[in-house]
Amino acid sequence: MQQVDKVNLAAKAQRYSSLKYTLSIVETVYFLIILLLFAGTGASRILAEVILNFTTNYYIILPLYLLSIGILFYLLNFPLSFYHSYILEHEFSLSNQKVIDWLKDQIKSGAISYIIGVILIGTFYYILRRYSNIWWLIVSLFWIFFNLLLAKLTPVIIIPLFFKYKKLANEGLRERIMNLAKRMKVRILDCYEIDFSKKTLKANAAFVGMGKTRRVLLADTLTDKYSDDEIEVILAHEFSHYKLKHLLKLVLVSSTATILTFYLIFRTNDYILGLFGFDSLSEIAALPVVFMYFVIFGIIMRPFENYISRRMERNADKLALKITGFKDGFISMMDKLATQNLADRKPHPLTKFFFFDHPPIDERILIAKNLQS
Repeated sequence: MQQVDKVNLAAKAQRYSSLKYTLSIVETVYFLIILLLFAGTGASRILAEVILNFTTNYYIILPLYLLSIGILFYLLNFPLSFYHSYILEHEFSLSNQKVIDWLKDQIKSGAISYIIGVILIGTFYYILRRYSNIWWLIVSLFWIFFNLLLAKLTPVIIIPLFFKYKKLANEGLRERIMNLAKRMKVRILDCYEIDFSKKTLKANAAFVGMGKTRRVLLADTLTDKYSDDEIEVILAHEFSHYKLKHLLKLVLVSSTATILTFYLIFRTNDYILGLFGFDSLSEIAALPVVFMYFVIFGIIMRPFENYISRRMERNADKLALKITGFKDGFISMMDKLATQNLADRKPHPLTKFFFFDHPPIDERILIAKNLQS
């Protein structure tokens, strides 16, 4: 009977994962098609002209343009987004969030994305018009700096907009985590429990922030189902990323990707813009073409970034096991996570290549079993 349950669970996880992968591909292709049509049919130029007839103030034109295309793209993508992030999660009993709360989160996410977009894209145009030959490097450096600042502020500004969290009530577990951080020479503000259960039944733990905002966040869906040993080895894994300087390496990888993307735009924009009938990159109507660069380059870079991330995750697993010695706790924790989150334990190699930034669960368990105690 237990074997039958395992087979059924594996089949359910496979169906869920397959749908997620398919929807991810469809949404990316759909977004590219929308961008192509918006730029190629002249709709973007018409929108820009309508706004220019309303105002010639540059500081108003860009926010209005971004607001208009943001609302339009969201409405066009709403059916896919609603199915992907709401219906599918409820279909597989992974969420208990009410639709009104889901919509509120969507509005919050949209508002945050809009504000960030105005800052980043506004800076892009400002620098582009003043530094014609080296704008790509200055813009890249600003975007990199801004993303680092955002990582520092996320725990104190962004996360509280979506979740409530409080200091971990389990004093024994908190003490273990703080001692673990001390042993691994990781400085953290404190350990917090986050109310994940009001949105999802999945479990997660995170080590977030930078400098004085660095902290541990444990989902309440984790603290109520996992042993202290299991939670400690999860956090040892997260701290290992810091010890092994993985976060710095990932910043370097993403920063390189940002610089390469803007340099590619710098070198090729004259030809590409001509295909869509635009004269200059400084035209706001040409913005969808800039977005296309990032989407396409992101698709190209993703397998490479995933490969680097998987290597880092394996090394973090090994160091966490070495420091804690909780091999059994690690294996049982992985089994629980796979069940609770409906993880694809043994994906096809191509699926792993394109979609997995962590090694599959079965692979991580096998590595743990083969490690010498």
